[in-house]
Amino acid sequence: MITRRSDAEWRGDLLKGAGTVKLGSGAYEGKYGFQSRFENGPGTNPEELIAAAHAGCYSMALSLMLSEAGHPPTRVHTQARVKLDKVEGGFAITGIDLETVGEVPGLDAKKFDELAQAAKKNCPVSKALSAVPIALKATLK
Repeated sequence: MITRRSDAEWRGDLLKGAGTVKLGSGAYEGKYGFQSRFENGPGTNPEELIAAAHAGCYSMALSLMLSEAGHPPTRVHTQARVKLDKVEGGFAITGIDLETVGEVPGLDAKKFDELAQAAKKNCPVSKALSAVPIALKATLK
């Protein structure tokens, strides 16, 4: 079993406090706060980090599926958008939109879409986030 970790620390109250987040690998360390989460202030936020994790996982899963189908990709680029909305009782992640573009020699759009949908279903991060609706737009270049 592989276990990954990250750390976060928050100091102060919600509105005036500040936090830091650090990936266990050391690849990223940065600040986050109320303004970076609920407004457009500087720093990161949990939803942005979830989006990065989902885009990365999905791109790798699709690359694997394409390769296993005999069509190794030249490139897979995925953008994830995580939606944070005010709901009854507070805030919730209400949806995730994935938009992926693949450069895959010798593959038709129908097969690409089939594999893209399968990757959405089987990527470990998609599975972990399955309580949230996940939409996918897949484009073959």
